Amino acid sequence: MLLFRNMLNLIKPVQLLLALLAYWLGVGLARYLGATILPEPQFFGGLLVALILSASYLLTDYFRPLNEPLIAGETRQQRELLRPRILAVSFSFLVVAAVLVFLLQRSGFFQTDIALILAFFCLLALANAIPPVRLVNRGLAELSNAVQIACLVPTLAFLFQFGKLHRLLTIFTIPLFLFALTYFIVLSFPTYADDLKYERRTFLISFSWERTIPLHNMLIVAAYLFLASAPFLGVPVGLVWPMLLTLPLAAYQVYSMRGLADGVKPVWPVFVATSTAIFALSIYLVALSFWLR
Repeated sequence: MLLFRNMLNLIKPVQLLLALLAYWLGVGLARYLGATILPEPQFFGGLLVALILSASYLLTDYFRPLNEPLIAGETRQQRELLRPRILAVSFSFLVVAAVLVFLLQRSGFFQTDIALILAFFCLLALANAIPPVRLVNRGLAELSNAVQIACLVPTLAFLFQFGKLHRLLTIFTIPLFLFALTYFIVLSFPTYADDLKYERRTFLISFSWERTIPLHNMLIVAAYLFLASAPFLGVPVGLVWPMLLTLPLAAYQVYSMRGLADGVKPVWPVFVATSTAIFALSIYLVALSFWLR
């Protein structure tokens, strides 16, 4: 049971849930535009995304330097038991993902655009984790994760159902990408001391604390400004205003960041939860708008 719990924590269930929400958004947009929803790519596509991301997260931990713990307070014996199982499970996930790709291709759901998006998605997922690239060691994992979940996942879901790209997909993935990037940046604040200790090059450390805080706030403001301008790009107001409901949370997050810059230490769980809620609710509310119309 303990091994299962540790493995579950390593696959980052919150981020997987965010990815599945983003997939649901892509399917919802296809439905809103008049596509008939096909259950096979809807289910297998979502499972494919979850398997690739889970394998990426596990491999990221598998290739950690030996001086870094995999789980808090681990013993040497626990690490020796957990590490080979991480490799075995991640490999199993990739094998199942390959089988799903084969089944979808055999059923005629793969077109050139889908193949390219999926290849790019897999490339980024593995580049995050596997040496010698290992984007987590180059301060680029946050950017890569934001692109994967906020841009590539809904695009993949949309293409499986609609067959070609649409400008509405681009309009909504831009603010979601900005929210995603701020979310992944915020995740590195509570672990800042450990990241310095183990010489991890997160975005926060690479870009510096002093510059990351105003950048975070600028990204939040830019996302809402883009949403406010969306009606002028021909987007129905009814699709835009639900995402604006997260504005009070965003204002609180910006206020917390300003306090952090002034030396006020926030309550880290609340700090992370607020950023998660902004991103998750933004996805959920706009996806719900697509599904209810």
